[in-house]
Amino acid sequence: MRGVAVKLGTVSAAHAAPESRSSRFGAFCRDNLPMLVIGAVLLVAVVFLAWDRWRRGTYVIGGATLLGAAFRMMLPTERVGLLAVRSKRFDVAWMAVLGGTIIAVAATISTLGVT
Repeated sequence: MRGVAVKLGTVSAAHAAPESRSSRFGAFCRDNLPMLVIGAVLLVAVVFLAWDRWRRGTYVIGGATLLGAAFRMMLPTERVGLLAVRSKRFDVAWMAVLGGTIIAVAATISTLGVT
C-alpha cells in the first residue's frame, strides 16, 4: 500500500457521529439561558395581566427588565445574546432606568375604580 497515508486520531466532520436532538437542544438552552430566563419571567407577567392583576404583572415586567440589566452587567457580551445592543455601560444603565421607572409607575398609580 504505497502512496496511502493513514492519519490516526483525527476524525473529519463528515465521519463524526451526528449530534442527537437532545444534545442540540441542551446546547441551545445553554447558549441562550439569559434570554430564556427573561422570557419565562415575561410569560409570568403576561399570565398576571391576563388574570386582570395589572399591578403585579407590571411589577414582574419591571423586574424582568432589571434582571436583564443584571445579566448584561455580570455576563460577558458573548453570553447575553440579544441583551447586548450597544456598550455594556449604556445597556445596563438604560435597562436599570427603564425597569425602575416601570416599577415606580406601577407603585404610584392608584388602583383602578377606587377614588
